[in-house]
Amino acid sequence: MQRRTRWHRLGRALAACAMAAAASLATVLATGTAAQADGCYTWGRILSSGMTGEDVRQLQIRVSGYPGYGAVLGLDGSYGPATRDAVIRFQQAYGLAADGVAGPQTFNQIYALQDDDCTPVNFSYAEWNRCNGDWSGGAVAASTARFNALVSMWKLQAMRRALGNVPLYISSGFRSYACNNAVGGAASSRHLYGDGVDLTGSPSFCRLAQQARNHGFSNILGPGYPGHNDHTHLGASPSRSWSAPSCGI
Repeated sequence: MQRRTRWHRLGRALAACAMAAAASLATVLATGTAAQADGCYTWGRILSSGMTGEDVRQLQIRVSGYPGYGAVLGLDGSYGPATRDAVIRFQQAYGLAADGVAGPQTFNQIYALQDDDCTPVNFSYAEWNRCNGDWSGGAVAASTARFNALVSMWKLQAMRRALGNVPLYISSGFRSYACNNAVGGAASSRHLYGDGVDLTGSPSFCRLAQQARNHGFSNILGPGYPGHNDHTHLGASPSRSWSAPSCGI
């Protein structure tokens, strides 16, 4: 009798393990993300309106270039209406089902767009910082300057997509005070904060300035603004500062 009880208990334990494994597999299949392994960041759940957390903030960084005309997306880890709208625009930009819910298709598209250091595939820390190797000496801590640069890169990635996937050429990114003084930069330049970037080459400077209005840049300076006829400057100033008179801005 005792032997039968032991076997009965063992059978129940095995059955419980099988049920747990099945439930785990069902979760993976439901989210479609738990099985992913990305070198930068891997999402483990579907995200939608009302949710909060670091995974929401990481999503916001990647869709920060889709806030809508004249807007800036907050990186607060809260999936509110602005985040939902930005996700919809991101989904539309890549031909995904535009439902405002970040699920497997959205995450897989992001995975395809980012390198293992979290920068978007078409931009890099090296081209953003030609001043020094450690992001020090600016107006904010080195880690903050580097993070600000990352967010601006994702905004540029969105802008690049909107322009037809054309290359965007960076002539200047992060600057320490020493680097900024050496090139005669403004004392309050956004380059000192890591988020400022100067673009040259093609498309035209006016086209760049005009398009940037849709991608979360609060600081846009271009042709017609003193000292900016040979490039377009983009950044993330605390309040909106747009001036490119020759371009109608």
